[in-house]
Amino acid sequence: MAVAREMIVNLYRNLIRESKKWDSYNYRMYALRKIRHEFRENKLLQDAEKIKESYNYGLTNLDMIRRQVTIGNLYSTRQLVIETTPTQKAL
Repeated sequence: MAVAREMIVNLYRNLIRESKKWDSYNYRMYALRKIRHEFRENKLLQDAEKIKESYNYGLTNLDMIRRQVTIGNLYSTRQLVIETTPTQKAL
């Protein structure tokens, strides 16, 4: 089965969407940077086998992110200073 461009774009969107659900700023930002970096790095892949391998790696990571978001949100902590909005600082 060849991996279509549409499938790859949907994987990218799902990875970004799931990563944004993390309550922890550090995990959220790391995941977003890592996803963007990996997709930019593999942007010019031409070999169908390597594309399929990268796609399957992305699916595995999507499942892992979903599990980690659920577990991480069970043990949430206070917001970091960097996460506060200007209106929250005034309070």
